[in-house]
Amino acid sequence: MQKFIPTNKLIRLPQGNNAIRLYASLTKDQKDTLADGPDLADFIEDKIPPIESIKSKKGERLRLPEWLKTEIPIGKNFHQLKDTLRDLKLHTVCEEAKCPNIGECWGGGEHGTATATIMVLGELCTRGCRFCSVKTARKPPPPDPMEPINTAKAISSWQLNYVVLTSVDRDDLPDGGSEHLAETIREIKQRKPSILVECLTPDFRGDMKAVETVASSGLDVYAHNVETVAELQWLVRDPRANYKQSLAVLEHVKKCQPNLVTKTSLMLGLGETDEQIKHVMEDLRNIGVDCLTFGQYMQPTKRHLKVKEYVTPAKFDYWREVGDEMGFAYTASGPLVRSSYKAGEFFIKNLIDKKKEPVPT
Repeated sequence: MQKFIPTNKLIRLPQGNNAIRLYASLTKDQKDTLADGPDLADFIEDKIPPIESIKSKKGERLRLPEWLKTEIPIGKNFHQLKDTLRDLKLHTVCEEAKCPNIGECWGGGEHGTATATIMVLGELCTRGCRFCSVKTARKPPPPDPMEPINTAKAISSWQLNYVVLTSVDRDDLPDGGSEHLAETIREIKQRKPSILVECLTPDFRGDMKAVETVASSGLDVYAHNVETVAELQWLVRDPRANYKQSLAVLEHVKKCQPNLVTKTSLMLGLGETDEQIKHVMEDLRNIGVDCLTFGQYMQPTKRHLKVKEYVTPAKFDYWREVGDEMGFAYTASGPLVRSSYKAGEFFIKNLIDKKKEPVPT
């Protein structure tokens, strides 16, 4: 088992011969500190374990760690995409949920591929989850009948290879808005059949007919987020959502469309334990979920849940490795990863990798 140096005793050493010389010059107390941490060989071979996660104490508000203080580039696509959205009166979860990756995804990032997650069914949600900053209302205005067409127009004009659709919860609608989502997907596919469409759906309050409506609309990836471990559902999500209901949605998708890729996401840093996370991963694999993403929970406003822990990048790497070992088609895991973050790049890369694998003889 890897050992970790306590954060209040952290000693950073250079690599190679410099590490050996510096170690020889350390005091006995410093060497004793290192004895509780990595071996000298770990420093020489550049295998230094990361510092522990930053956990909050009672009543304390955590400061943002260095690994989350990143400058997000805004590329040439950013303003074009934003202007198109405003002209067609469309909303994105990128804006409504205050996603930290908006500049990178909209601007194209290092690969120059702009990605936006379009939020249909309006901007007002009928639920009040304690982690989400999307505006809420008991009875939002009816869906815009032109939204499916306008969404398809926007997406086709951006020349994307992959698009993510999501929606607010619309418990006020008889079908939860499932037909509106399905119509949007059909419009997109009609205008550009080659585009890959992922749809991040609500749970439709467990209405499996609504799940089937979306699953049979021609999309490529059906996503629904369990959000957190079973033990924290009551604290994090609206009372109308729950762990078993979310698992039932993902399981039913596979029953009615066995070849459809399913995907879900977990936020870390809410107080969950490693054992609880592994239990969720086992449950997901047991019902055939293909793709899993892990990201750091970030408190959007002072009214929302506080961050209990800032998980280190190395721990996120660990969960990605666990996911790969458990057989997920891909596991995207990192502090700034969100359920739809660079979805196209992750998914397309996975497809390419699978195609390169030798065919069994």
